[in-house]
Amino acid sequence: MKIFIKGLPLQVEESELREVFGDFGQVKSLRIIKDRETGQSRGFGFVEMPNVAEAKEAIANMNGGDYYGNTIFVAEAKDDKGPEGGNNRGGGFNRGGGNRSGYSNNRY
Repeated sequence: MKIFIKGLPLQVEESELREVFGDFGQVKSLRIIKDRETGQSRGFGFVEMPNVAEAKEAIANMNGGDYYGNTIFVAEAKDDKGPEGGNNRGGGFNRGGGNRSGYSNNRY
């Protein structure tokens, strides 16, 4: 099961996070997402645990917890794929002019 984590303190390293999740079971993979230019953590990441029961236990115990003074959000990662394997996001960008002064969700 893939787990999404946000609210990570910037100083947290992957090895430390692997150890924390390892308390709940086997960690197959772990990745803290970093800024491409600076290499600094962006405050979120993903953990993959092969045992679903262990992953759910980790989520239940860590979600909303305090980690170096930050409240972290831990949940099952959502899959962007629709029922046929492709993404389910619909059309592309709206290229038709419109209101340039601010965001508008109205369609005429």
